[in-house]
Amino acid sequence: MTFVLIHGSWADTSFWDEIAAELRQLGHIVYVPEYAGHGADPNKAVTHAMITQSVVDYIVSHNLHNIILVGHSFGGTVVQKVAEQIPDRIRRMVFWNAFVLKDGESAAEELPPAVRETFIQLRKSSPDDTIKLPFPVFRENFANTASFEFASHMYQQTPSEPAGPLFERLDLKKFYNLTIPRSYVNLTEDTAISPQADGSYGWHPHMSSRLGLFRYIQGVGDHFSTAKTDPRSVAYRIYEAGRD
Repeated sequence: MTFVLIHGSWADTSFWDEIAAELRQLGHIVYVPEYAGHGADPNKAVTHAMITQSVVDYIVSHNLHNIILVGHSFGGTVVQKVAEQIPDRIRRMVFWNAFVLKDGESAAEELPPAVRETFIQLRKSSPDDTIKLPFPVFRENFANTASFEFASHMYQQTPSEPAGPLFERLDLKKFYNLTIPRSYVNLTEDTAISPQADGSYGWHPHMSSRLGLFRYIQGVGDHFSTAKTDPRSVAYRIYEAGRD
């Protein structure tokens, strides 16, 4: 199988290093494209369309077909838009604790009001329209199963995130007319978006149910640190989600 792995916010392609290695050990081909405004790209004034196009260009330039397109977190919004442009190249889409936005919605609108307001204030106080996660938020919601020492180490590697794409409302009418098979991987300790008592927020089933008919794969872990502390488990869940 050929996997194309798309990371989320506050990350770059190194997020996937250990998971990609595990998938390759299982005999699969793995590509990990970087997208605009992230990694070595110093331009933080990016749009969601620029991010999407950089992934599309990577897939086309590498002549990839029959791919399993995997999006983590904000990467879910990216794979939604990528699929609109190159549906004939995608065998299956896998959303791993990822946003599945409704037509006309932004990722920011899927954040609980208090979190959204915090991000708005962080954006306003930033000199370059980025958002730097406060350590308490990262520790409690992104690395909640990690030791304090490992969470601290990961946090030191966490970049600021371009704010604009998080607040862009996306036209997803075309996505919701696609018939590409899709799966949702849910790690049960992931509290990056804490579910509310009324079910109004959270990964599963709040966002996963928008996929219509989908395969559900469940595992154990948090939003960020499990990718490093137990990559074999995550890789196998992604394999289970992607296989026929």
